[in-house]
Amino acid sequence: MNKRLSFLTAVGFLLLAISSFGQTDSLVAGEGFVEVTGGKVWYKIVGGGSSIPLLILHGGNGVSSIYLKPLEALADQRPVVFFDQLGCGNSPGPSDTSLWTIEKFVEQIAAVRKALNLKEIHLYGHSWGTMLATDYMLSEPAGVRSLVLASPVLSIERYIQDKVKLLETLPDSISKVIKKNELEGTLDSPDYMPAMMVFLGRFFARKQPWSDELNQTFATMNHSMGVYMFGSYNFRSTGSLAGYNRTDRLSEINLPTLLITGEYDISTPATAKYYQSLIPGAELVIIENAGHLTMQDNAEADIKAIRDFLDKLEKK
Repeated sequence: MNKRLSFLTAVGFLLLAISSFGQTDSLVAGEGFVEVTGGKVWYKIVGGGSSIPLLILHGGNGVSSIYLKPLEALADQRPVVFFDQLGCGNSPGPSDTSLWTIEKFVEQIAAVRKALNLKEIHLYGHSWGTMLATDYMLSEPAGVRSLVLASPVLSIERYIQDKVKLLETLPDSISKVIKKNELEGTLDSPDYMPAMMVFLGRFFARKQPWSDELNQTFATMNHSMGVYMFGSYNFRSTGSLAGYNRTDRLSEINLPTLLITGEYDISTPATAKYYQSLIPGAELVIIENAGHLTMQDNAEADIKAIRDFLDKLEKK
């Protein structure tokens, strides 16, 4: 009986070794924390499978990864790894602005990869996360097989210009209220937020009612970080990222890249096409009837775009 048990155990280890051959060391679904400069960041691994893990970088600034929950659908083929950046969501951190720099957040990507032994990954960034993903790739890390830039914000100036243009498409009764309060700095005016909700419902998240995870994203937002990095206003940036622009370096990205944007995205299709033209061989998918949160507005089409892109790469 003991010999039979030993034989079965040996076979089990052999099968495990075969299934793991050539892959990042096996990831176990679950949650934990990784030490980074200034504190700890929370991570969550969903799913499994034999395909290369997908590492997710959430948007912000100051929000958590919870609104990206629809991307868990991709975990039927591969581990999907989420983490909340320091000071966001499940990763509380000190109100230390020296930690709120793009360089420090990029360091957190490397720390998570090292702690989880993510030797090979596909990298996904959404909105502010596309800035992090881009700057991380410009540091020439090893083992990144592809890049997905969803609702890309690779020039703050262009992002603001697009928002202003979209504002002009709303009825005067809405746009004038927003412009007046933005100009006068009266964002606490009782008529400002209802008008902004019209803008957000058209170009940010169109699907109504908003999901529980999206409402929770706003309820737990680190507003201090958002104000410091982007600014207090919605149609001009006065924060530390105001001058961010990587359009002059996008030609340095030399791996398979997919850009995703919503049909009504704040990161407009025209801007996404411009970024596409700067990244050699990049692909672009426009998600119908979606705003900035394509994974919330049209999850089926969003998931299909990412899945098709990754499947095509891994079949080569």
